[in-house]
Amino acid sequence: MIYETIDLDIKDNIAVLTLNRPAVMNALNAQMRAEILHALRHSIEVARVLVMTGAGPAFCSGQDLNDRGVVGKIDLERSLRDQYNPMLQAITDSPIPTISAVNGPAAGAGANLALAADVVIAADDAYFAQAFTRIGLMPDAGGTHTLPRRMGMAKAMGAALFAEKISAQQAEAWGMIWEVAAPYGFDALWKRRAKHLATGPSVAYTHTKTALRHSLHNTYEQQLMLEAKLQGDCGKTRDFKEGVLAFLEKRPAVFEGR
Repeated sequence: MIYETIDLDIKDNIAVLTLNRPAVMNALNAQMRAEILHALRHSIEVARVLVMTGAGPAFCSGQDLNDRGVVGKIDLERSLRDQYNPMLQAITDSPIPTISAVNGPAAGAGANLALAADVVIAADDAYFAQAFTRIGLMPDAGGTHTLPRRMGMAKAMGAALFAEKISAQQAEAWGMIWEVAAPYGFDALWKRRAKHLATGPSVAYTHTKTALRHSLHNTYEQQLMLEAKLQGDCGKTRDFKEGVLAFLEKRPAVFEGR
């Protein structure tokens, strides 16, 4: 597929998906959503980690309000169900680790697109904003699920109702994201994190993601049983054997991702 609104670069088992409409702060239109979904599905087949970032000064400003079909009568329920939801589900269901490298402002659906990833790394001057109530809407794109789980109900409610900007530093302090890069160190940081995951034990990463997500609704007993099953799978991998051997030989492990 030839992409017009995004770029996809796959190298050394790292897929980098760049939102590429910088003239409109990488706002999401129908074409971009379709291209993101296609790129996501392709990436999980050929890479061991996926990174999402933005071209230009912004990560993503959310829904493009100039997109054809937005101005005037629009069925928002159908738009979310048919276009946004499959894209977001592809991220959260991804068997490989996903990183959002938030290079600048992430607002509205753009913020929640970023927060759908497993790990969120932000530039020091980035910010997040649940901007929906500014135009008479409620948060969507998974925000009402993600925010309370990342930062607690009190902070999530305030962020959703007031629609104020949340700096990268505040987002880190609240547990909303994983980490903030030092000034001028953003690219080096997310690339280092991506390389770490791309050369790690892929099965262990996949099962870690599965276990942590199920823990949000499992009982303790159910979670113990799930851990036992998934750990049993990990114990059968070549990477587990390599990890133990490397430990005994006092050398760095060389994981194959299988």
